[in-house]
Amino acid sequence: MSNQKNDTNKIYTNPIFVTLCAILCCALWGSATPFIKTGYKLLEVEGTYSTILFAGVRFTFAGILTALIYSIGRRKVLYPKACNWGRVATVGAFQTVIQYIFFYIGLANTSGVKGTIISGSSAFFAILVSSLIFRQEKLTLKKILACIIGFAGIVVVNLNGLDLNMNFFGDAFVLFSTISLAVSSTLMKKFSKFEDPVVISGYQFIIGGLFMVAFGYLCGGRIVLDSWSAFGVLAYLSLLSAVAYALWGILLKHNPVSKVTIFSFMTPVFGVILSQIMLADEAAGVKLSSVILALVLVCLGIFMLNYTGKQKQD
Repeated sequence: MSNQKNDTNKIYTNPIFVTLCAILCCALWGSATPFIKTGYKLLEVEGTYSTILFAGVRFTFAGILTALIYSIGRRKVLYPKACNWGRVATVGAFQTVIQYIFFYIGLANTSGVKGTIISGSSAFFAILVSSLIFRQEKLTLKKILACIIGFAGIVVVNLNGLDLNMNFFGDAFVLFSTISLAVSSTLMKKFSKFEDPVVISGYQFIIGGLFMVAFGYLCGGRIVLDSWSAFGVLAYLSLLSAVAYALWGILLKHNPVSKVTIFSFMTPVFGVILSQIMLADEAAGVKLSSVILALVLVCLGIFMLNYTGKQKQD
């Protein structure tokens, strides 16, 4: 049994496996922004409470899909241990409710390109949170400099001449969502010692999603699901969350936070490309030169943050 467990751990820590899985997660997350923006139109989402309802329906379905697929794979109904429901609810509060209330509202008030690049800053906040609050890693000078360089990319994309052009309910809300995501990543790392990360991922979606559905609907939020296109967008968003977060949770359980988050720079890369293709009418909102410079700074910051060469990892 111990040999089988060791073999499984070797697979989850294999650089090729980690690379391929992390890039897949980032590609899925990068595609979320343009699909959410498209969903606003197809589902006739108007107003804050309808936005929250839209997010809640998506994540409730994502949680059900995660639990269903994983239960079929294991040939038994999987659910958290009784002592872990509190931990699952805590992850759900940060990873689903807080993060996505800010993200969905923010994305409704900014362009898809800017929203994608700003959300790419989550890697830096994850390192800061895991180092300063949870003490999971050491905070070195190299990591501080990397965070400054990476965050500079977020500033660049919001510059209009010499003025910082950041919309509070748009760009700032997306930024707040990345901080909540950083907290949830470290919590997932911590709680995966007590519960399967896929089980945590699935049920935190259900708990957080149902809360957002109830809150959004009772406050007057409404969505219109009357076309195959609208259903397709909702189904895709639910499936990408089910796959990406479950897989990301497994990677976080078996690897250091910094080793996994190095690949987060790919999220804004995929997101910007897809946003430029799918949301062409918003592309004019950000200069191409600013987008390129921002992506370079974000990528450079995360590379510096995680590059160890022949040195021992922190």
